[in-house]
Amino acid sequence: MRGTIVATAVALAVAVAPAIAQAEPGGTEPMALPAPTGPLSVGSKTLHLKDSTRADPWVPTERRELMVSLFYPALPTGGPRTRYMTAEESSAMLTEGGLTDLPPDFLARTKTHSAADARPFPRPRGRPLVVLSPGYTKPRATLSALAEDLVSHGYVVAVVGHTYENYGTSFPDGRFAGCASCEVDHLPEFWVKLAQGRAADVSFVLDELLKRPGLVDPDRIAMGGHSAGGGSALTAMLADPRIKAGFDIDGRVHTPLKDDTFTRPFLFLGRYPPNVPVPACSGPWEPDFAKMAGWKRWLSVTGAQHASFTDLGLFADHLGVDVGATLTGTRTQAITRAYVGSFLDIHLRHRHRPLLDQASPRYPEVTFCG
Repeated sequence: MRGTIVATAVALAVAVAPAIAQAEPGGTEPMALPAPTGPLSVGSKTLHLKDSTRADPWVPTERRELMVSLFYPALPTGGPRTRYMTAEESSAMLTEGGLTDLPPDFLARTKTHSAADARPFPRPRGRPLVVLSPGYTKPRATLSALAEDLVSHGYVVAVVGHTYENYGTSFPDGRFAGCASCEVDHLPEFWVKLAQGRAADVSFVLDELLKRPGLVDPDRIAMGGHSAGGGSALTAMLADPRIKAGFDIDGRVHTPLKDDTFTRPFLFLGRYPPNVPVPACSGPWEPDFAKMAGWKRWLSVTGAQHASFTDLGLFADHLGVDVGATLTGTRTQAITRAYVGSFLDIHLRHRHRPLLDQASPRYPEVTFCG
């Protein structure tokens, strides 16, 4: 997995120079996220949460602290747009990716479609909640396009920033946490520890959000993510029965199922096995998929690459960067939104979505593996 991350960063670094050369004076123009496809306005808040009961897994002398981006249906407002990430987070990510020819705050200037601190659109029962977890070394912002779209269709979405597991996290008091876990990610037990820690993070975030009356419906909660975040979904579901449905976007599972007693619905969406140019229904998901006893789907997307399923694919499109995908990041994002949204509608809202019944001519890139 780390090799994929490094390869993507190298590809971006090598290909970005032409985009810089063509930019207007003063730096490359910022990117705009694709517009949400639903009818509801999107609001957001940034939450700083501290778990006083748990030591940080990577810096044990500290208590576990998390920054969470909370997106929710909001009353229409003309207020300021949500900041994509901080300038410090942008600089750290670009530096680690070798993209030092870009303005340091380039990612921070990305245009979002959510209003900062907007008033929530009231719903007495609370709304279905989706918790998203990003890939390893990636900030929570890289799942913003998916989050905003889900909210526009009536979900509350919490995107968790797993501290010390990305290149930089800004805290409200000015502290900046780097990637302490990167110092030990070569150890054989690393990925299991990371998945278990993320499961604990998700449970803590659920505890905190459920203390807020009327925000979310406690009986309609799903969790998923990309790469390590998606691979942690099964771990989180096994640890917390409040999570009713889960999805894994192109991530390896690091806590395998031991038997066939897992009955909650689960979606695998990706392009396994890696580096194969056409969909192939084989790879690391096979053992767990076979043991799942409930509703399940395994979808493989022709032409996508690992980063294509997140905002990183959109940035590659914007900068004219070739990351080895034959499918654009924009198209892959549309596929991700459509299939994840349909999955959640089926299992959190009990709505029929034929998109997940069989292959669709609207999305010929998607193969049903099971």
